[in-house]
Amino acid sequence: MNEGDSGMKHVEQAPEAQVQTKRSFSIVWVVPIIALLIGGWLTFKQMSEKGPEITITFETADGLVAGKTTVKFKDVEIGKVTKIDLSDDISGVIATVEMSSKSNQYLTDKTQFWVVRARVAAGEISGLGTLLSGAYIGCEPSTTGKKQEHFKGLEKAPILTSDLPGSHFVLKSKDLGSLELGSPIYYRGIKVGQVVDYNFDETAEAIHFKVFISDPFHKKVSVSTRFWNASGIDFTMDATGIKMDTQSLLSIMLGGVSFDLPEHAQPGEQAEENQDFTLYENRDASNEVTYDIREYYMMYFDQSVRGLSPGAPVEILGIKVGEVVKVELQFDMNTLDFRIPVLVYLEPERLNTLVTEEGEVVRGEEKAEELEAIDEDRERDDKQTRELIAKGFRAQLKSGNLLTGQLFVDLGNFPDAPPAELKVEHGHTIFPTIPAPFEQIVNRVDNILKKVEQVPFDKIGKELQAAVESLTKTLDEIKVMSGNINKETIPKVNAALDDMQSALQGVEATLGPDSALNYNARQVTNELSLAIRSVRSLLEYLERDPQALILGKEGDKK
Repeated sequence: MNEGDSGMKHVEQAPEAQVQTKRSFSIVWVVPIIALLIGGWLTFKQMSEKGPEITITFETADGLVAGKTTVKFKDVEIGKVTKIDLSDDISGVIATVEMSSKSNQYLTDKTQFWVVRARVAAGEISGLGTLLSGAYIGCEPSTTGKKQEHFKGLEKAPILTSDLPGSHFVLKSKDLGSLELGSPIYYRGIKVGQVVDYNFDETAEAIHFKVFISDPFHKKVSVSTRFWNASGIDFTMDATGIKMDTQSLLSIMLGGVSFDLPEHAQPGEQAEENQDFTLYENRDASNEVTYDIREYYMMYFDQSVRGLSPGAPVEILGIKVGEVVKVELQFDMNTLDFRIPVLVYLEPERLNTLVTEEGEVVRGEEKAEELEAIDEDRERDDKQTRELIAKGFRAQLKSGNLLTGQLFVDLGNFPDAPPAELKVEHGHTIFPTIPAPFEQIVNRVDNILKKVEQVPFDKIGKELQAAVESLTKTLDEIKVMSGNINKETIPKVNAALDDMQSALQGVEATLGPDSALNYNARQVTNELSLAIRSVRSLLEYLERDPQALILGKEGDKK
């Protein structure tokens, strides 16, 4: 026991371990931290550079691809399509576009978007690059207007002129004609602009063309300038010959507009931006003087009006004073007859009125104020019209072109016309009419034929036959009488003629140049001549010496 105890006493106890934690940065974490910082920076940079998100509505998504189709301005990418969805009413598509941050100030209600595709229009080819790269969305930014995030895309690419020097004007027309976007604008045959847009007006009764004319030609547009449609060929045939007017081959195929001052017109002030003008049908129409006052009349015709159409002129002595507005056909249920009402308008300003004032005749144009007062006095106008109609002033249809059969309304004086009055029916003033010249001829011929039908040709034929028989009998009697004359009377006449010839020969022997009577007559004539000369000598002597008649001649005194 003791030995064992002594052995255990020699065993030493081990010291207790003390654990100490050392706080130090491990290099292992450097890479993740750097990656985190870079990611955070990139995220911040992306968020700070991210532009606004907008939506654009189109009728179709043709050519648009989400994540690929871009938005460009002047071939610079300013956005990208991120999503394409159908609209709620499936009437179109909605493209969600992420724009660049710098484009935020240009996204207003004046900004325009459209899809750029390859197209050929108005003689120009555009968007050929999209055949390889695909379509993209074009943009025309604007800083004016209100901020906006939802846009309606244009189906047609507009013609951009905002950054070009020049001016825009608005032309009003009844129809589109052959004009399209990009149709050229000509000034004296030179292309100076183009049509940039067109649409209906608020009432959808007219079309407004927005045109752009480049500098410096836009300064040629004044308040007196006239625009006319120069599309195709203007072909006119009248008494002066054949006229053909066109601008260029391009205008013939694609249409165009020309402008200039009317003949003998003053330029006036320069037109302002977006000023309105009327687009006339052709050059001749643009040169016509426009009038503001129109008076409407209804005219009834009982004859065929084939060839009379709206727009036909109303003339006085060959001068246009109005136009035909409407031609209709009416059936009178009371008389069971047809009649044709023709609505026309007259322009009193076309008449150069003469005003007599204290014995002096002056031009109405020089008395504008007085004429305006007369025009305002409707009672006086009606009185003058009634006086004209009382004198036989009537409307008549006449042929304006023998080749085409076109008719026009001619106003003139017809003193022999039946009496008529100016009256009002159903809100229209009724202007009296007379039949056309051809109708008058037909009526006269018809009246003559009616009178001819009343002639008793049967009775006249019988009487004529009796007269012919009587005449035949008389001729037979004359024939018998002529036979008797040949046998009895003519021999006696011949004998009498022979006796007369013998008598004439005796007279000739008595009065001939070698007859005794003729010789004695010459002797007497000679003696008378001698006596006359003696008497003349005596008279001349007595005229020189009158006392010789008493005292005798001087030679006798001695």
